[in-house]
Order: sequence, then structure tokens, then C-alpha cells
Amino acid sequence: MSNSPARSATRMLPAAALFAVLAPSVSPALAQSYPSRPIHVILPFSGSTDTVARLLATRLSPALGQQLVPDPRLGAGGNIAHRAAAEAAPDGYTLLMAAPPVVINPHLNPKAGYDPLRDFSAVALLSSIPNVLVVHPRIAAASLAELVQLARGAPGKLTYGSGGVGSTNHLAAELLKSMTRTDILHVPYKSATVALTGLLGGEIDIVIVAASSAAPYVKDGRLRALAVLDAKRSSAMPDVPTSAEARMPQLLAVNWSVLLAPAGTPRAIIEKLNAEAVKAMNAPDLRERLAAIGSEPGSGSPEDTAAFLRRESEQWGKVIREAGIKAE
Repeated sequence: MSNSPARSATRMLPAAALFAVLAPSVSPALAQSYPSRPIHVILPFSGSTDTVARLLATRLSPALGQQLVPDPRLGAGGNIAHRAAAEAAPDGYTLLMAAPPVVINPHLNPKAGYDPLRDFSAVALLSSIPNVLVVHPRIAAASLAELVQLARGAPGKLTYGSGGVGSTNHLAAELLKSMTRTDILHVPYKSATVALTGLLGGEIDIVIVAASSAAPYVKDGRLRALAVLDAKRSSAMPDVPTSAEARMPQLLAVNWSVLLAPAGTPRAIIEKLNAEAVKAMNAPDLRERLAAIGSEPGSGSPEDTAAFLRRESEQWGKVIREAGIKAE
């Protein structure tokens, strides 16, 4: 007996396309049995990204009944990890602990090898660490407005440090320059930590860095904080106004951690992971441990997370295009 046209057409579908066709019908059953084996979480970076992943694992592993296994894939500015996660099977057993470079890198380098909005399904915004703009005490500016006025009066004289071309603190300073039409000289360092050391030593005038990193130096008077680049004040320095309070509400730059899955992962699995991840990150003990590194837990649905990623991609893509920034 010959096969029906519909059955023949189904057999001709590539595996990924066939999975997408069948996913809606199998999602509920998958979610009930998921997970049945350990889940690998690919890590593009060490530092706070790794810390958040391991904190998440302490709660999510017992909640799901399977281990979350950290899987470091370091190198190429995060692109090794990003590509590996994008190419993984969309079955919920490979996830990506993403940070801002996941949306920044493709704008810097068309050969990054993935599309952050097309190749991933957003799961949850896990945590965020606000950046703060700090200056050396010799700079005669006690507010963001005064710094802008100072920069306008001496084009090209002030300097800012960053963790390198394309880093979040580099792009945040370029966003400030674009918004205020000022000329401030970029001095790239090997990392934001080294740039902060350069600021403390008086080599440069300005750095945008994680509030938690700058807080001790602001407290002892070695640096002056002018604005937190977030919608709300930082718990690490609650007396410092936000950029919105400084009348620059679009000047936002946050270091975040987002959990992503390969595109095509069944919706029911995404929803299950979102619910458990948000619950885990907002548990009192994890909130306390996040606060110790200057971080706050995230929240929201997968749709909220996807919208957040789109905004981040659009914002930094515009900055990169307008400033003509290229990957080194």
C-alpha cells in the first residue's frame, strides 16, 4: 500500500523542522516527564555569570529532580558558548547562561555565527547588577549634569576607561557621549577591573563599572559616584541618584544574566524552567547571596525576557552603528 501524500511530505522534512511541527502536540507530555536526565548549562564567562549559574543550580537541581551541570565554554568573547548553545538540540537539556555580549557580539562582528533573537528561546531574566558612573575626585563635577557641562567645555580632554572595545562599559560611555553630544576620549583596558584600577591611580577621569565593584572606593572617598545607570537605585550605593533622576532616563546600562534555550524548545518546557528559575532566584537565601555580589534577582515571563533582550539588542546595536565600533 502506498504512503499518503501527507505522510510522504512529513518524512521529507528535516529533523529540526519535523520537531517544530510536532512540538506543540508533544509539549505537555514532555513537560510532565521533563527532566529525565541532567541539564547542561553552558557558561560563556567566569566571574558573575558563573556565580549566578551555580547559585541557580543549588535551588533548581532539587526542584527539578535532576542536576544542573555547569559547562564552561570560554573564549572568543563568549561566541564559542553562544554558538554551541544555538546549535544544541532544542530539548531542554542544553541551556545558556547569557550576559550582555550575547546581544552585543553580532553587532560588532557579522561572523559571530548566531542570531541572539532568532536562534534562542528566552527562558528567564535571572539577575542584574547596575553600573555606576564614577569619576576621579580631581574632576570638578558633583553630578552627571556638571560632568556633561565640563566635557562640553573641553572637548577631547576628559578620558574614560573601559574593559575593552565592545564591552558594556565601553558602549555605555559611548551612549552617554551620543546622548549629550560630548567628546570624551576612550582608553581601553584589558578588563573593567583594570580600568577601575587605572581610575584609582589617576590615569583616567571616568569609568562606568558595576556598582558593587565601585562601592568600597566611593565609600572611602577615593572615587565619586555621579549616577547609577539603572531605573532604580542600587542597594550597593543607595544615596547615588539614578540616571533618570539626573534627567537622562535613556542612559541605562546593566550587567545581567539571562537563561536561554535553543530556539524550538517546547513551550511547556520553557514555562516550567521559567517558573522554577524565577522562584529559585527570588528565594530569601539566594536574594541574600545575590546581594553580597551587588546583584538583584530578576523576574517576569519568557515574553518579558524576550522583550528585554530585543531592547538591549536594539540599544547597543544603535550605539555600535553610530559610533562605528568594530570588533578587534
